[in-house]
Amino acid sequence: MKYLIASILVILLVITPSCKFLKKMKLFRKKPDITAIWQTKQDSIRVADSIQQVQARLMAIENARLDSIRAAEEQVVLANNFRYNIIVGSFITPQYARDLVEVYKKRGYDPQILEVEGSRFELVAAEAYGNFRKAVNRLEQFQDTVEFEAWMYIRK
Repeated sequence: MKYLIASILVILLVITPSCKFLKKMKLFRKKPDITAIWQTKQDSIRVADSIQQVQARLMAIENARLDSIRAAEEQVVLANNFRYNIIVGSFITPQYARDLVEVYKKRGYDPQILEVEGSRFELVAAEAYGNFRKAVNRLEQFQDTVEFEAWMYIRK
């Protein structure tokens, strides 16, 4: 009987050459905690979503910044191209200038408010031209048909 137990023990030691074999067996393995795995997945999904939201916000801010830069550059280009402006009103009070802009918008014009450097006045321009001769001709027509007191302002 001693030999039988000893031989079984020797056979077991020969058959199981390492601990890896024992670890692979399901008898000695810990069962995974399913709720912990699920919570880990949910946390990683939540983190990924928050990162995507932050990236989307940053992209929106960057796009808004680029749009404002582009709009400012377009304003500068338009201001340089349209130096000759037909002015229909000059106001110190900004609300009066905005009201006159609305009146001319209703008439079908595309008025703009110009701020004069070194002055408190805001000018309401009904039309703007890049050519001096065209601006003078249109000013004469404008004075005859629309606004008698219209005048020309030349941007520098």
